[in-house]
Amino acid sequence: MKQILLLGAGKSATVLIDYLKANAAENDWKVFVADNDLSVAQLKVGMHDSVKAVQLDIQNEDGRKKLIQQADIVISMMPPSLHYAVAMDCIEFNKHLLTASYIDPKIKNEELKIKHKGLMFLCEMGLDPGIDHMSAMQIIHRIKNEGGKIISFKSHCGGLVAPENDDNPWHYKISWNPRNVVIAGKAGAAFKENNQIIQREYETIFEDCKQVEIHGLSNLAYYPNRDSLSYIPLYELEEAETFVRTTLRYPSFCKGWKYIVDLKLTDEEKKYQIENLSFAQFFKQYFTEYHLQKVLVEAMKDENIVIQLKYLGLFDEDIINKNECSVADVIQILLEKKLVLQKEERDLIVMLHEIEYEINGEKKSIKSSLIVKGDDHIRTAMAKTVGLPLGIAAKLILEGKIKESGLHIPIIPTIYEPVLDELKKMGIVFQEKVMS
Repeated sequence: MKQILLLGAGKSATVLIDYLKANAAENDWKVFVADNDLSVAQLKVGMHDSVKAVQLDIQNEDGRKKLIQQADIVISMMPPSLHYAVAMDCIEFNKHLLTASYIDPKIKNEELKIKHKGLMFLCEMGLDPGIDHMSAMQIIHRIKNEGGKIISFKSHCGGLVAPENDDNPWHYKISWNPRNVVIAGKAGAAFKENNQIIQREYETIFEDCKQVEIHGLSNLAYYPNRDSLSYIPLYELEEAETFVRTTLRYPSFCKGWKYIVDLKLTDEEKKYQIENLSFAQFFKQYFTEYHLQKVLVEAMKDENIVIQLKYLGLFDEDIINKNECSVADVIQILLEKKLVLQKEERDLIVMLHEIEYEINGEKKSIKSSLIVKGDDHIRTAMAKTVGLPLGIAAKLILEGKIKESGLHIPIIPTIYEPVLDELKKMGIVFQEKVMS
């Protein structure tokens, strides 16, 4: 009997847990779903003969090692900062590891050891990164195999609210880790455009966002996502004049979030004693302390920004009900209060690859798009597209259909082809349009 250990039962793990439950009995799997909050894991696991919820403080080394030692494969949905400890345990006990997160540089340093032990460490196996890599590389390899040369590569992806549930001035609702919404863009961005290397600082990420048109939706804005440059050699697109990976939002979100950044409302460093303060009192003190009144006045010249800031709750008289917080913590409280996906509401995942290439002396372009809608506020499109690639990959590894060893992201055909085939069966299908 094969054993799978899933670490983390949060928002993005729901559909993955459903997938593991649906496949456990017929594949003779024993699945353990471990979370610090046992009630969360139990609620998602329910009553199942082959799947069990267990409580685990990931920082508890003995408890973590015991669970990992019993598993054949480990799927970590923990925060990225915790992956390294899990990875070291997997190396020690010779266990395969899957994550949806970017490769941790410290894990990268263990690459030779992972390969030597014949282990499969598959990272960036979620949505973005994950499905974006697989679907893009499938097109890139096809074009190159036909003798084409890629001139421009743009890959866009965003988690949004479904149009029928879009009822707030931010045109956004949270379907994943709210902290990631708060800190989005903080790392800045680097990308290639018209053979120029462009570096963008955090303060400029949300300025003058360009837009794309996707059939069936209103125009979406995009901002550059982290370091695109590091993926150029991985995608083998050194010849491309433009290479950028971006995040999609509705245009009004980018305009509003620019002022959130300008007002320094995502700072995580300084902690404030805010017991018995209202949101309005706290932000008034904060703006005064950092001499941000002029920025606030400038923001308030735009009626739409006024509506957004009021909706978010910056001027509410409600008590914050926390003793110590950073300003980013306070913004997160408001996001979770005002932009939560309500019961029966649905989210939307949108992905678009824009690829320009030359073949036989002719210039062509491809637009390949994916739209996935959630079932409700629990089984979201985000949970589907992050969780299913991990579950499918785990199944394929245990079946011996993915045979690679070493540290990987899903950019090679032997990984992405069978996973994309399985995703198609589950309705996660790209629509492709080729233009001359």
